[in-house]
Amino acid sequence: MSDMTNAATPLANGSTPKVPRRVAAVIINSLKGGVVPRIGLPYITVGRAREIQALLHDLDLIADGGASFRFLVGRYGSGKSFLLQTIRNHAMGNGFAVCDADLSPERRLQGTRGQGLATYRELMRNLSTKTRPEGGALTLILDRWLANLRAEVAASGLTEDDPAFDDQVEARIYAVIRQLEEMVHGYDFAKLLARYHRAWREGDEDTQANVIRWLRGEYRTKTEAKQELGVNVIITDDDWYDYLKLFACFLKGAGYKGLLVLIDELVNLYKIPNAITRQYNYEKILTMYNDTLQGKARHLGIIMGGTPQSIEDQRRGIYSYEALSSRLAQGRFASEGLMDLLAPVIRLEPLTHEELFVLIEKLADIHAGLFDYERTLGEDDLAAFLRIEFGRVGASTHLTPREVIRDFIELLDIVSQNPQVSVVQLLESESFDYAQPLESGSSEGELPAASPADGQTTAANPYAEFTI
Repeated sequence: MSDMTNAATPLANGSTPKVPRRVAAVIINSLKGGVVPRIGLPYITVGRAREIQALLHDLDLIADGGASFRFLVGRYGSGKSFLLQTIRNHAMGNGFAVCDADLSPERRLQGTRGQGLATYRELMRNLSTKTRPEGGALTLILDRWLANLRAEVAASGLTEDDPAFDDQVEARIYAVIRQLEEMVHGYDFAKLLARYHRAWREGDEDTQANVIRWLRGEYRTKTEAKQELGVNVIITDDDWYDYLKLFACFLKGAGYKGLLVLIDELVNLYKIPNAITRQYNYEKILTMYNDTLQGKARHLGIIMGGTPQSIEDQRRGIYSYEALSSRLAQGRFASEGLMDLLAPVIRLEPLTHEELFVLIEKLADIHAGLFDYERTLGEDDLAAFLRIEFGRVGASTHLTPREVIRDFIELLDIVSQNPQVSVVQLLESESFDYAQPLESGSSEGELPAASPADGQTTAANPYAEFTI
């Protein structure tokens, strides 16, 4: 885990390392807009050490040929999206391919109008590696695989002009894909990989593009696939998960450690009005869960994020599906402060006051570095900000750190441009426009939530005694 946190580790003189301006701009602009930044997370990561360690253990298991399945559960603002992004970046930096998707009314795990296939397409669109972290890495992965195979053959002494060169490359290709042929849909998957190599060797870009289209699930009819590629199957709503398992094994043969799949916003399954449709989606989760834990999937990790309601609600949540409820229910010995982080469900606890203080202190340093000014806010100012921010009516139940951080960055903007204004003066003025609490149905870009420290809670003002 050290390589995840090096960037945020304080220097010997007590200061934090300087953040590159491009990264600092992404951090500040993303957080001000209420979303999790794609880069620079180690600079602002606080807490979550135990949760991260548990998920890193899963990555080791996946690299060794196993599989894992986890649920990240937390209320809006508890940091699910932040933690998912942190693990995503770490996995890519350590040789994994990663794909992610947020569920929505149009993207589900199972559907009658292509919603399951839409999720698969989104996962493939967001397929990312260390060299292509922004997504769209499928073509790069295939081309890198073929280039590496040809380099291996060339290293054996053969030249590309040698008639036996391509035969040797083909032999190495089939050594990789032969393992796939025994899996469900493996034969056609392997056939298309071989077809891609022939097109690549011959410079047939149209056929290459068609193979990529097929692998992305973009063919709508078997007839079209038969005419253009010679295969009589396409990826559908019912079998897209089988192809994720195939991809995971292929990626291992292509030089990666495995495939990590991140699916967020399970609340959109909870919101499905039709009970039978919800059950079909939960059945798909059960299939994934059983496959990974029983060893039917290899080199595959799946992490799903959802709110407590979307998981634990006995009427509409995942726990309404008895087969999942019996497998995922928390044991008798787990309690607050005594979590089993090796269980399938990781329940995120809020950050402490101290951790939230460290977070805004980091943001103050990054903001000062980005706009090239000497930071003037001291520890007393930061504590005053948090005390006043959480002293608002209803803050204890409705205010999330997303709003806190947006307010704080706005505060930094104003104070840096108006140095004559003090923090307390600004916050206590009626003119300061606080961010509004989130609607209960939106959770994009969650940030870590803070929790009251022991002995700091009162009914009227749970943060009135905030001290550092």
